[in-house]
Amino acid sequence: MVSENILISSQLGIHLRPAGAMSDAAIKYNSHITFEYGDGKTANAKSVISILASGVKCGEEIKLIADGEDEQEALKAVSESFRQALED
Repeated sequence: MVSENILISSQLGIHLRPAGAMSDAAIKYNSHITFEYGDGKTANAKSVISILASGVKCGEEIKLIADGEDEQEALKAVSESFRQALED
């Protein structure tokens, strides 16, 4: 299992574009990919609905977690796609 903390810097928090980028990247991998937010809640990074339902706001932090055979590659790709979509 590998993880990375990501600070949500977008004024809109996690909205449709970064949620879509995260899930599009995550579904390409066999690893189980989630993120933790708030008080230990989790969201499925392969589901746009789950990501949006988290309601993570600007200034909050998530912990992106990948667990499985391709976890290193998955974490890197999902993190990069998500961060780039937050900046756009």
